[in-house]
Amino acid sequence: MAILGIDIGGSGIKGAPVDTMEGTLLAPRFRVETPQPPTPISMAHSVAEIARYFRWEGSIGCGYPGVIKHGRTMSAANLHPDWIGIEAEKMLTEATGCRVTLINDADAAGLAELRFGAGKNNPNPVLMLTIGTGIGSALFVNGHLVPNTELGHLIVRGKDAEHRASDRVRVEKDLSWKQWAARFNEYLAYVEMLFSPDMIIIGGGVSKRFDKYAGYLQAQAQIVPALLLNDAGIIGAAMNAVEHETH
Repeated sequence: MAILGIDIGGSGIKGAPVDTMEGTLLAPRFRVETPQPPTPISMAHSVAEIARYFRWEGSIGCGYPGVIKHGRTMSAANLHPDWIGIEAEKMLTEATGCRVTLINDADAAGLAELRFGAGKNNPNPVLMLTIGTGIGSALFVNGHLVPNTELGHLIVRGKDAEHRASDRVRVEKDLSWKQWAARFNEYLAYVEMLFSPDMIIIGGGVSKRFDKYAGYLQAQAQIVPALLLNDAGIIGAAMNAVEHETH
């Protein structure tokens, strides 16, 4: 089934049609910069721009960097506070003229990796971490998603973890990969203490540079890069839309 998957991020919004049976993109990704300020109205225009680019008329699955409950966006850590509490599915459906289904962006990436990627057929506890503007998380137990974990907001040394160990922080502070990994290892130790996953999948923008820092990472769990790389969020958002169509 072909669904348009869109991944909303703090720095960019990207999308592509997805073959949800195969977990592959049906066309090259199209990306637009996240508007500043990233208000609901301005970002709805950007999502609609992606839909128009593909001349899309079917369903759209959209990953959002925050908590999603019953079609509402309940948090907005790296976006505008106007996002908090709004009926975002309804707003984006009106903006695009297509049925839009929302899911937390890291949850979307995790769904894709558990079905088609690094976590395929893994029945053990698996934690997906997406590292980019912030840190997203998706926790799976027996292959089932525990939604909206938002573990990037755990407090490490008095700060949200993503304010110490995201890729944005690495770039802004001009950290070497070894320096960044030391910060990230503190975070890994914390989430392992809480959840004891058997596997940790690293996704987001840093997944394609895994070889740069893999040797510095320390954890009890097996740490692997996302096989779908930065496409996982797009693919998983489309998969989630299919799930909602069939229920």
